[in-house]
Amino acid sequence: MGCKLTGGNRGDMITLGSTGITTQRNAFGALPIQRVDIETSIKILRKAYEGGMTFFDTARGYSDSEEKLGLAFEGMREKIFIATKTGARTPEGFWKELETSLSLLKTDYIDIYQFHNPDVCYKPGDGTGMYECMLEAKKQGKIKHIGITNHRLNLAEEIIESGLYETLQFPFSYLSSEKDIALVNKCKEKDMGFIAMKALSGGLITDSAAAYAFMAQYDNVLPIWGIQRESELDEFLSYIDNPPELTDGIRELIEKDKQELIGEFCRACGYCMPCPMGIEINICARMSLLLRRSPSENWLTPRIQDAMKKIEDCIECGECTEKCPYDLNTPELLKKNYEDYKKVLAGEVKVN
Repeated sequence: MGCKLTGGNRGDMITLGSTGITTQRNAFGALPIQRVDIETSIKILRKAYEGGMTFFDTARGYSDSEEKLGLAFEGMREKIFIATKTGARTPEGFWKELETSLSLLKTDYIDIYQFHNPDVCYKPGDGTGMYECMLEAKKQGKIKHIGITNHRLNLAEEIIESGLYETLQFPFSYLSSEKDIALVNKCKEKDMGFIAMKALSGGLITDSAAAYAFMAQYDNVLPIWGIQRESELDEFLSYIDNPPELTDGIRELIEKDKQELIGEFCRACGYCMPCPMGIEINICARMSLLLRRSPSENWLTPRIQDAMKKIEDCIECGECTEKCPYDLNTPELLKKNYEDYKKVLAGEVKVN
Protein backbone atom coordinates (compact mmCIF):
# COMPACT_ATOMS: atom_id res chain seq x y z
CA MET A 1 0.00 0.00 0.00
CA GLY A 2 1.60 3.25 -1.09
CA CYS A 3 1.38 6.76 0.22
CA LYS A 4 -1.61 9.00 -0.45
CA LEU A 5 0.05 12.39 -0.42
CA THR A 6 -1.11 15.30 -2.48
CA GLY A 7 1.59 17.09 -4.38
CA GLY A 8 4.20 14.35 -4.22
CA ASN A 9 6.47 13.13 -1.42
CA ARG A 10 6.96 16.26 0.65
CA GLY A 11 8.96 16.25 3.88
CA ASP A 12 9.79 13.24 6.02
CA MET A 13 8.00 10.03 5.07
CA ILE A 14 7.59 7.00 7.30
CA THR A 15 6.37 3.43 6.76
CA LEU A 16 4.49 1.75 9.61
CA GLY A 17 6.23 -1.60 9.78
CA SER A 18 4.65 -4.53 7.97
CA THR A 19 1.44 -2.61 7.26
CA GLY A 20 3.14 -0.96 4.28
CA ILE A 21 1.32 2.28 5.16
CA THR A 22 3.60 5.10 4.08
CA THR A 23 2.68 8.57 5.20
CA GLN A 24 4.00 11.96 6.25
CA ARG A 25 5.76 11.97 9.62
CA ASN A 26 3.23 14.58 10.71
CA ALA A 27 0.08 12.64 11.64
CA PHE A 28 -3.14 14.19 12.92
CA GLY A 29 -4.37 13.23 16.39
CA ALA A 30 -8.11 13.86 16.33
CA LEU A 31 -8.89 13.66 20.06
CA PRO A 32 -8.83 17.47 20.54
CA ILE A 33 -11.26 18.28 17.71
CA GLN A 34 -14.08 16.92 19.87
CA ARG A 35 -13.71 20.22 21.76
CA VAL A 36 -14.47 22.47 18.78
CA ASP A 37 -17.57 22.85 16.61
CA ILE A 38 -18.20 20.86 13.43
CA GLU A 39 -17.52 23.71 11.01
CA THR A 40 -14.17 24.52 12.62
CA SER A 41 -13.22 20.84 12.78
CA ILE A 42 -13.95 20.27 9.09
CA LYS A 43 -11.94 23.36 8.14
CA ILE A 44 -8.94 22.21 10.20
CA LEU A 45 -9.10 18.60 8.96
CA ARG A 46 -9.29 19.59 5.31
CA LYS A 47 -6.49 22.11 5.70
CA ALA A 48 -4.38 19.38 7.31
CA TYR A 49 -4.90 17.15 4.27
CA GLU A 50 -4.28 19.96 1.78
CA GLY A 51 -1.07 20.78 3.66
CA GLY A 52 0.24 17.20 3.33
CA MET A 53 -1.11 15.22 6.28
CA THR A 54 -2.61 11.88 5.31
CA PHE A 55 -2.82 9.86 8.55
CA PHE A 56 -5.66 10.61 10.97
CA ASP A 57 -6.04 8.88 14.34
CA THR A 58 -9.31 8.90 16.28
CA ALA A 59 -11.34 6.60 18.56
CA ARG A 60 -14.90 5.54 19.29
CA GLY A 61 -14.35 7.00 22.74
CA TYR A 62 -13.58 10.53 21.46
CA SER A 63 -17.25 11.64 21.44
CA ASP A 64 -17.92 13.16 17.96
CA SER A 65 -14.38 12.99 16.58
CA GLU A 66 -15.17 10.14 14.17
CA GLU A 67 -18.27 11.95 12.91
CA LYS A 68 -16.21 15.06 12.14
CA LEU A 69 -13.64 13.02 10.22
CA GLY A 70 -16.43 11.39 8.23
CA LEU A 71 -17.92 14.75 7.30
CA ALA A 72 -14.53 16.23 6.38
CA PHE A 73 -13.37 13.38 4.15
CA GLU A 74 -16.53 11.94 2.63
CA GLY A 75 -15.92 11.06 -1.00
CA MET A 76 -12.12 11.05 -0.72
CA ARG A 77 -11.55 7.93 1.37
CA GLU A 78 -8.73 6.52 -0.74
CA LYS A 79 -6.67 9.67 -0.26
CA ILE A 80 -6.15 9.26 3.49
CA PHE A 81 -5.40 6.67 6.16
CA ILE A 82 -7.75 6.37 9.11
CA ALA A 83 -6.89 4.68 12.40
CA THR A 84 -9.54 4.37 15.07
CA LYS A 85 -9.99 2.43 18.29
CA THR A 86 -12.49 0.29 20.13
CA GLY A 87 -12.83 0.34 23.88
CA ALA A 88 -15.12 -2.70 23.76
CA ARG A 89 -14.34 -5.56 26.13
CA THR A 90 -16.77 -8.14 24.70
CA PRO A 91 -17.28 -9.50 21.17
CA GLU A 92 -20.80 -8.03 21.13
CA GLY A 93 -19.41 -4.63 22.04
CA PHE A 94 -16.65 -5.01 19.45
CA TRP A 95 -19.05 -5.49 16.53
CA LYS A 96 -21.36 -2.73 17.72
CA GLU A 97 -18.49 -0.23 18.02
CA LEU A 98 -16.97 -1.26 14.69
CA GLU A 99 -20.24 -0.75 12.83
CA THR A 100 -20.76 2.61 14.58
CA SER A 101 -17.25 3.75 13.61
CA LEU A 102 -17.71 2.69 9.99
CA SER A 103 -21.02 4.54 9.83
CA LEU A 104 -19.75 7.76 11.41
CA LEU A 105 -16.54 7.75 9.38
CA LYS A 106 -18.62 7.22 6.22
CA THR A 107 -16.41 4.39 5.06
CA ASP A 108 -16.57 0.64 4.52
CA TYR A 109 -13.10 -0.05 5.93
CA ILE A 110 -10.65 1.20 8.55
CA ASP A 111 -6.92 1.16 7.82
CA ILE A 112 -5.83 0.36 11.39
CA TYR A 113 -8.33 -0.81 14.00
CA GLN A 114 -6.88 -0.69 17.50
CA PHE A 115 -7.85 -2.14 20.85
CA HIS A 116 -8.01 0.95 23.07
CA ASN A 117 -5.80 0.53 26.15
CA PRO A 118 -6.97 -2.94 27.25
CA ASP A 119 -5.80 -4.43 30.54
CA VAL A 120 -4.53 -7.57 28.77
CA CYS A 121 -2.89 -8.52 25.50
CA TYR A 122 -5.73 -10.21 23.62
CA LYS A 123 -4.65 -13.44 21.96
CA PRO A 124 -6.35 -16.21 19.99
CA GLY A 125 -7.84 -18.83 22.27
CA ASP A 126 -7.64 -16.71 25.44
CA GLY A 127 -11.36 -17.17 26.07
CA THR A 128 -12.35 -13.55 25.43
CA GLY A 129 -12.98 -13.95 21.69
CA MET A 130 -11.64 -10.43 21.15
CA TYR A 131 -8.67 -11.22 18.91
CA GLU A 132 -10.88 -13.57 16.90
CA CYS A 133 -13.16 -10.57 16.28
CA MET A 134 -10.24 -8.66 14.79
CA LEU A 135 -9.37 -11.58 12.52
CA GLU A 136 -12.98 -11.90 11.35
CA ALA A 137 -13.28 -8.14 10.73
CA LYS A 138 -10.09 -8.30 8.69
CA LYS A 139 -11.39 -11.31 6.74
CA GLN A 140 -14.56 -9.34 5.96
CA GLY A 141 -12.46 -6.42 4.69
CA LYS A 142 -13.81 -4.03 7.34
CA ILE A 143 -10.34 -3.45 8.72
CA LYS A 144 -6.97 -3.62 6.99
CA HIS A 145 -4.58 -3.93 9.93
CA ILE A 146 -4.76 -4.92 13.60
CA GLY A 147 -3.34 -2.52 16.18
CA ILE A 148 -3.42 -1.86 19.89
CA THR A 149 -2.79 1.09 22.21
CA ASN A 150 -1.42 0.99 25.72
CA HIS A 151 0.20 2.95 28.53
CA ARG A 152 1.71 0.08 30.52
CA LEU A 153 5.31 -0.82 29.77
CA ASN A 154 5.12 -4.49 30.77
CA LEU A 155 1.97 -5.01 28.72
CA ALA A 156 3.49 -3.23 25.73
CA GLU A 157 6.46 -5.58 25.91
CA GLU A 158 4.11 -8.58 25.92
CA ILE A 159 2.21 -7.13 22.96
CA ILE A 160 5.39 -6.79 20.91
CA GLU A 161 6.61 -10.27 21.79
CA SER A 162 3.23 -11.80 20.88
CA GLY A 163 3.74 -10.98 17.20
CA LEU A 164 -0.05 -10.62 16.88
CA TYR A 165 -0.28 -6.89 16.25
CA GLU A 166 0.86 -4.81 13.31
CA THR A 167 1.04 -1.53 15.22
CA LEU A 168 1.54 -0.40 18.81
CA GLN A 169 0.42 3.04 19.94
CA PHE A 170 2.26 4.11 23.09
CA PRO A 171 3.26 7.38 24.83
CA PHE A 172 6.60 8.58 23.50
CA SER A 173 8.39 11.91 23.70
CA TYR A 174 11.78 13.31 24.60
CA LEU A 175 10.78 12.80 28.25
CA SER A 176 10.54 9.05 27.71
CA SER A 177 12.75 6.61 29.60
CA GLU A 178 15.40 4.30 28.22
CA LYS A 179 12.88 1.46 28.61
CA ASP A 180 10.44 3.33 26.37
CA ILE A 181 13.15 3.85 23.77
CA ALA A 182 13.90 0.12 23.96
CA LEU A 183 10.24 -0.52 23.06
CA VAL A 184 10.65 1.59 19.93
CA ASN A 185 13.76 -0.33 18.92
CA LYS A 186 12.10 -3.68 19.60
CA CYS A 187 9.18 -2.69 17.37
CA LYS A 188 11.64 -1.92 14.59
CA GLU A 189 13.29 -5.33 15.02
CA LYS A 190 9.87 -6.99 14.77
CA ASP A 191 8.81 -4.86 11.77
CA MET A 192 5.96 -3.51 13.86
CA GLY A 193 4.64 0.02 13.37
CA PHE A 194 5.08 2.38 16.33
CA ILE A 195 2.55 5.21 16.67
CA ALA A 196 3.62 7.78 19.25
CA MET A 197 0.92 9.39 21.36
CA LYS A 198 1.59 12.16 23.90
CA ALA A 199 4.46 13.46 21.76
CA LEU A 200 4.05 16.80 23.58
CA SER A 201 3.52 15.01 26.92
CA GLY A 202 0.03 16.37 27.36
CA GLY A 203 1.12 19.98 26.80
CA LEU A 204 4.12 19.98 29.14
CA ILE A 205 6.47 20.05 26.14
CA THR A 206 6.00 23.54 24.73
CA ASP A 207 8.54 23.52 21.90
CA SER A 208 7.03 21.50 19.05
CA ALA A 209 10.16 21.88 16.91
CA ALA A 210 12.22 20.16 19.61
CA ALA A 211 9.57 17.45 19.92
CA TYR A 212 9.60 16.89 16.16
CA ALA A 213 13.41 16.86 15.92
CA PHE A 214 13.63 14.25 18.68
CA MET A 215 11.07 12.01 16.96
CA ALA A 216 12.86 12.31 13.62
CA GLN A 217 15.77 10.28 15.05
CA TYR A 218 13.54 7.20 14.90
CA ASP A 219 12.64 6.19 11.37
CA ASN A 220 9.93 3.76 12.55
CA VAL A 221 8.02 6.23 14.79
CA LEU A 222 4.89 8.03 13.60
CA PRO A 223 3.93 10.82 16.03
CA ILE A 224 0.30 11.89 16.12
CA TRP A 225 0.01 15.54 17.07
CA GLY A 226 -3.18 16.46 18.91
CA ILE A 227 -4.61 19.48 17.11
CA GLN A 228 -7.67 21.62 17.76
CA ARG A 229 -6.57 25.11 16.63
CA GLU A 230 -5.57 26.29 13.17
CA SER A 231 -2.48 27.98 14.65
CA GLU A 232 -1.31 24.61 16.01
CA LEU A 233 -1.89 23.00 12.64
CA ASP A 234 0.08 25.73 10.84
CA GLU A 235 3.02 25.04 13.12
CA PHE A 236 3.15 21.36 12.22
CA LEU A 237 2.45 21.91 8.54
CA SER A 238 5.46 24.22 8.39
CA TYR A 239 7.64 21.25 9.37
CA ILE A 240 6.68 19.32 6.25
CA ASP A 241 8.85 21.42 3.95
CA ASN A 242 11.27 22.50 6.71
CA PRO A 243 11.72 19.63 9.19
CA PRO A 244 13.40 20.80 12.44
CA GLU A 245 16.84 19.32 13.04
CA LEU A 246 18.33 18.14 16.31
CA THR A 247 20.77 21.03 16.77
CA ASP A 248 22.95 21.63 19.83
CA GLY A 249 20.47 24.29 20.93
CA ILE A 250 17.56 21.88 20.77
CA ARG A 251 19.56 19.22 22.59
CA GLU A 252 20.21 21.70 25.39
CA LEU A 253 16.51 22.57 25.61
CA ILE A 254 15.59 18.88 25.77
CA GLU A 255 18.08 18.25 28.57
CA LYS A 256 16.77 21.25 30.51
CA ASP A 257 13.18 20.00 30.19
CA LYS A 258 14.16 16.49 31.21
CA GLN A 259 15.81 17.80 34.36
CA GLU A 260 12.73 19.86 35.22
CA LEU A 261 10.15 17.18 34.42
CA ILE A 262 11.95 14.02 35.44
CA GLY A 263 10.28 11.85 38.05
CA GLU A 264 6.66 11.61 39.10
CA PHE A 265 4.31 13.81 37.15
CA CYS A 266 0.84 13.36 35.69
CA ARG A 267 0.86 12.69 31.92
CA ALA A 268 -2.83 13.68 31.59
CA CYS A 269 -3.75 10.36 29.98
CA GLY A 270 -7.12 10.53 31.75
CA TYR A 271 -7.38 6.82 32.58
CA CYS A 272 -7.92 7.67 36.24
CA MET A 273 -11.14 9.48 35.35
CA PRO A 274 -13.89 9.95 36.24
CA CYS A 275 -13.23 10.75 39.88
CA PRO A 276 -16.21 9.84 42.11
CA MET A 277 -15.84 13.24 43.80
CA GLY A 278 -15.73 15.14 40.51
CA ILE A 279 -12.06 16.17 40.73
CA GLU A 280 -10.51 16.95 37.31
CA ILE A 281 -7.45 14.87 38.08
CA ASN A 282 -5.82 15.21 34.64
CA ILE A 283 -5.63 18.99 35.16
CA CYS A 284 -5.35 19.33 38.92
CA ALA A 285 -2.61 16.73 39.45
CA ARG A 286 -0.25 18.60 37.13
CA MET A 287 -1.16 22.19 38.01
CA SER A 288 2.26 23.12 39.38
CA LEU A 289 3.86 22.30 36.04
CA LEU A 290 1.11 23.96 34.01
CA LEU A 291 1.54 27.17 35.99
CA ARG A 292 5.24 27.27 35.18
CA ARG A 293 5.27 26.01 31.60
CA SER A 294 2.46 28.09 30.09
CA PRO A 295 0.97 31.53 30.82
CA SER A 296 -0.10 31.32 34.47
CA GLU A 297 -3.19 33.52 33.96
CA ASN A 298 -4.74 30.62 32.03
CA TRP A 299 -4.76 28.60 35.26
CA LEU A 300 -5.80 31.25 37.76
CA THR A 301 -9.34 31.78 36.49
CA PRO A 302 -12.38 31.35 38.76
CA ARG A 303 -13.25 28.07 37.00
CA ILE A 304 -9.81 26.57 37.58
CA GLN A 305 -9.78 27.86 41.17
CA ASP A 306 -13.07 26.03 41.76
CA ALA A 307 -11.65 22.89 40.13
CA MET A 308 -8.58 22.98 42.39
CA LYS A 309 -10.71 23.58 45.50
CA LYS A 310 -12.50 20.30 44.77
CA ILE A 311 -9.30 18.53 45.81
CA GLU A 312 -10.49 19.25 49.37
CA ASP A 313 -13.29 16.73 48.68
CA CYS A 314 -10.86 13.87 47.97
CA ILE A 315 -11.80 10.83 50.09
CA GLU A 316 -8.65 8.90 49.11
CA CYS A 317 -10.74 6.00 47.84
CA GLY A 318 -7.77 4.79 45.77
CA GLU A 319 -9.66 4.40 42.47
CA CYS A 320 -7.34 6.81 40.66
CA THR A 321 -4.23 5.12 42.00
CA GLU A 322 -5.47 1.70 40.88
CA LYS A 323 -6.19 2.96 37.37
CA CYS A 324 -2.98 4.96 36.87
CA PRO A 325 -0.74 3.23 34.28
CA TYR A 326 2.27 5.12 35.69
CA ASP A 327 1.77 3.87 39.27
CA LEU A 328 1.48 7.40 40.67
CA ASN A 329 0.22 8.12 44.17
CA THR A 330 -2.46 10.38 42.74
CA PRO A 331 -4.10 11.59 46.00
CA GLU A 332 -0.69 12.69 47.28
CA LEU A 333 0.09 14.36 43.96
CA LEU A 334 -3.21 16.25 44.12
CA LYS A 335 -2.46 17.49 47.64
CA LYS A 336 1.02 18.73 46.66
CA ASN A 337 -0.33 20.56 43.62
CA TYR A 338 -3.14 22.13 45.66
CA GLU A 339 -0.77 23.41 48.35
CA ASP A 340 1.45 24.95 45.67
CA TYR A 341 -1.58 26.44 43.90
CA LYS A 342 -2.81 28.15 47.08
CA LYS A 343 0.63 29.71 47.58
CA VAL A 344 0.63 31.00 44.00
CA LEU A 345 -2.85 32.48 44.49
CA ALA A 346 -1.74 34.16 47.71
CA GLY A 347 1.31 35.63 46.02
CA GLU A 348 3.68 33.64 48.22
CA VAL A 349 5.15 31.88 45.19
CA LYS A 350 5.91 33.69 41.94
CA VAL A 351 5.31 32.11 38.54
CA ASN A 352 5.47 33.46 34.99
